[in-house]
Amino acid sequence: MRMLHTMLRVGDMEKSKSFYVDVLGMSLIREHKFPEGEFTLAFIGYGDEADSTVLELTHNWGQSDYELGNAYGHIAIGVDDVYSACEKIREAGGKIVREPGPMKGGTTVIAFVEDPDGYKIEILEDRH
Repeated sequence: MRMLHTMLRVGDMEKSKSFYVDVLGMSLIREHKFPEGEFTLAFIGYGDEADSTVLELTHNWGQSDYELGNAYGHIAIGVDDVYSACEKIREAGGKIVREPGPMKGGTTVIAFVEDPDGYKIEILEDRH
């Protein structure tokens, strides 16, 4: 078994794709429109679905916003240098909601970014 994808409902597919592709550097892997069901799916990520976990963005036509709820946490993206990654994200128009620095009570350097729908993305040192 392996994890395939995480699905996020988005209010504006074009804004969301732009954020994940242009700001966070992911690739659009595939996109399908389902006119009978009135929804669009876009799969994005840093690698091929055959060996990488990806994000599924779901846009239900006619729905422009969602309540995020209080159970959702965040998506985590590993990088070599959190500080330089945040500068690139900021330069690309991304919204940093927690500046880079050590996590509370620890030494791992983290930051948080927010996507157009308000979902939080943690940027952290990948120590692999």
